[in-house]
Amino acid sequence: MTRLTWICHGATAANRQARFPLDEPLEENAVAEAKVLAAGLPRADRVFSSPALRALETARALNLAFEPAPLLADCDYGRWAGLSIVALQQSEPDALVAWMTRPGEAPHGGETIAAMCERVSLWMKDQDRLAGHTIAVSHAAVIRAAIVSALQAPISSFWQIDIEPLAVVRMTGNGSRWSLRFDHS
Repeated sequence: MTRLTWICHGATAANRQARFPLDEPLEENAVAEAKVLAAGLPRADRVFSSPALRALETARALNLAFEPAPLLADCDYGRWAGLSIVALQQSEPDALVAWMTRPGEAPHGGETIAAMCERVSLWMKDQDRLAGHTIAVSHAAVIRAAIVSALQAPISSFWQIDIEPLAVVRMTGNGSRWSLRFDHS
């Protein structure tokens, strides 16, 4: 049995402003919130973090000894990095709709949603071969991709999953499939 705990990085200015992220740091209160979350985390056999600054700062605030994992990086938003959704709705509405409805397209010149989902699924397959508990500190888009993979859901369901900053998603794997696991609080 493999346990996989996903933790979304803490809040950043990009989250608050509905912008595609750059490599920005956490907001000050996100560090304090992560320290509170750290007290309830179970011991892990392995801990990985996206190499993005916001994920690394979250892992540090959680007091986790981690290894950076490039496969846990956020989606590459290409030339949209740093831009707000509102600005794109005004300047490139057709491109934004295409990106959100056709997972194999990347009008921003970065990574497609389909490619990111495949990358995350491959990382999860590697983790499922290991016993024990893994913690992964990553991004909302990556965790949505992991949920789509675990549920073997259509990729269109990617957009129906909301992941808040510092959200914790737990999964268990048995070597052939993943299941979502919900705890009581």
